[in-house]
Amino acid sequence: MISSFRNRIAFYILSATAAIVLIAFVLIYRMTVSNALSDINKDLMIEVERHQSDIEKLVDTTRLVLPNEWEESEHKDLLINPIFVQVYDKSGNFQEKSPNLKDNQLRFYKNDSERFRDTVLSGRQVRQTQSALYHSGKKVGYVVIAMSTEASFNLISDLKFLLFVLYPIILLALFFVSRFLAGKSIDPVLEIIATTERISEGNLTERILLPKRKDELYKLSVSLNSLLERVEAMMAREKEFTANASHELRTPLAVVKGTLEVLIRKPREVEQYEDKVSYCLKEIDRLTNLVEQLLDLARFENRKQDLKIVEVAIDEVVLEALQLYSEQIQIQKLLVDFTFDRHFFVQSDASMASTVISNVLSNAIKYSKPGGLLKITLTQADDTTILEVSDDGIGISETELKRIFEPFYRAGDESRSGIGGTGLGLSLVKRVCDLLKIKLQINSAIDVGTNVILTFAPH
Repeated sequence: MISSFRNRIAFYILSATAAIVLIAFVLIYRMTVSNALSDINKDLMIEVERHQSDIEKLVDTTRLVLPNEWEESEHKDLLINPIFVQVYDKSGNFQEKSPNLKDNQLRFYKNDSERFRDTVLSGRQVRQTQSALYHSGKKVGYVVIAMSTEASFNLISDLKFLLFVLYPIILLALFFVSRFLAGKSIDPVLEIIATTERISEGNLTERILLPKRKDELYKLSVSLNSLLERVEAMMAREKEFTANASHELRTPLAVVKGTLEVLIRKPREVEQYEDKVSYCLKEIDRLTNLVEQLLDLARFENRKQDLKIVEVAIDEVVLEALQLYSEQIQIQKLLVDFTFDRHFFVQSDASMASTVISNVLSNAIKYSKPGGLLKITLTQADDTTILEVSDDGIGISETELKRIFEPFYRAGDESRSGIGGTGLGLSLVKRVCDLLKIKLQINSAIDVGTNVILTFAPH
């Protein structure tokens, strides 16, 4: 029965409340008993003081009571608030007692250390006290006074019975009330569960209805909706990526297959074979480059825990990349402006940093105009190193700049530029920059050129 969340909440509330109610009932009972005994004790002390006052009035202390003392109804009757009195001389010998004691006697305790005692008199519960009596400063005897406690203890007994009866009733009522309130409290949770159960791969547009109160459940709903939005966006990107990757992979394969099929239909001249095979090799290289970039994208998807941070000389990485693309730079007759008089060290992952700089320079070289200027500058200030790569190539429009980091997206008209590519380079650069905490900024204008700024913050 306690397995459901609602019942568990009700059980926890009930357990805490049961303990509090039990403590409250115990305190009520103890305070009632204490107050009842305190009132009886006060009445007994009043009687002792009154009897002492009467002794002071006596001329002859042979008899330690007033002549008409036993005529009072409280000393004669047993029905209404009887007061039992027994007098002893100074030696502790019995002298006389009130008529309502009849054949009974109140016990006298010599050297009594207890001020009040509970005892039984003819089956009746009584509370007694004893005190020395003085006349003119001299001890003349003792008085023992007792009062019935039956009425008080009957009331206490009734209270105890009432508390024992009420306790389980209160607990049972509390359980159902707690269960009802717990049910009302978790209704939004049940709504969240129902909504999440309706969500599937084909239905990611469903969202959780936000509660009216901005409490913890509201924050949970907002967080789940935000998560669903990210999942939906990720799934959309994954589908788009898969479709683009499939298209990009099929295209060179189809070209190679078609070219080879044409070659085997009939005998051809050696020059024709060489031309077609050369074309197929270029497509295979393009396919190889595409696969490698796809693998790099997957490899850098979440490699934060695999980063190997070391001291990297950025100027040397730039020189290595320029050396790699030296043939293409010569073909396009580009002028490279890159000078430095010292090393620029940063704390980064050497392999990943090289991937970023290599791709940035590759794009700058690829999209530069023949005979253009490729300017590379390195600056350092406040432990921050800035690498800036500028070209005067074909440029990118402001509208296209917003999409350049999307996988397979290629800015500009490919037929106009006549430049091939996979559209994965900047996606890879952006992903690695995010991993290495490198700030990436790209500014560009059509027919003016592109400026890429990489800011390496201190690690």
